[in-house]
Amino acid sequence: MIPAGIGRVPAGFPSPSQDYSDTKIDLTKMLIRDELSTFIVRVSGDSMEGAGIYDGDELIVDRSINPRDGHVVVAVVDGDMTVKRLRVTSSGVVLQAENAEYPDVEVAELSDLMVWGVATTCLHHL
Repeated sequence: MIPAGIGRVPAGFPSPSQDYSDTKIDLTKMLIRDELSTFIVRVSGDSMEGAGIYDGDELIVDRSINPRDGHVVVAVVDGDMTVKRLRVTSSGVVLQAENAEYPDVEVAELSDLMVWGVATTCLHHL
């Protein structure tokens, strides 16, 4: 539990009157749907910067979520783990990079693909 401190903070013009609160926020309840199936992984690399995921960020990954087209997933392709956006097309599965400098990974029919989990939250350090 972390003290809430203040209610809402304007991102535009500063407000001289703020409502201060002594309530607490439970980050586990706020960020994690299924505690037993949720893990935190640290991102290495910049292939997902277009999705707001940067090198060194932590992702909250829920293994209980059924992966669908458009989800950001942690996947294992032929033994190599990666973070990409899952695209299910008529021609097969594509793991899409969110950085133009990286190619998408078209998963070959005979490749071994396991979607390890679905990223639900990115913890980005300022």
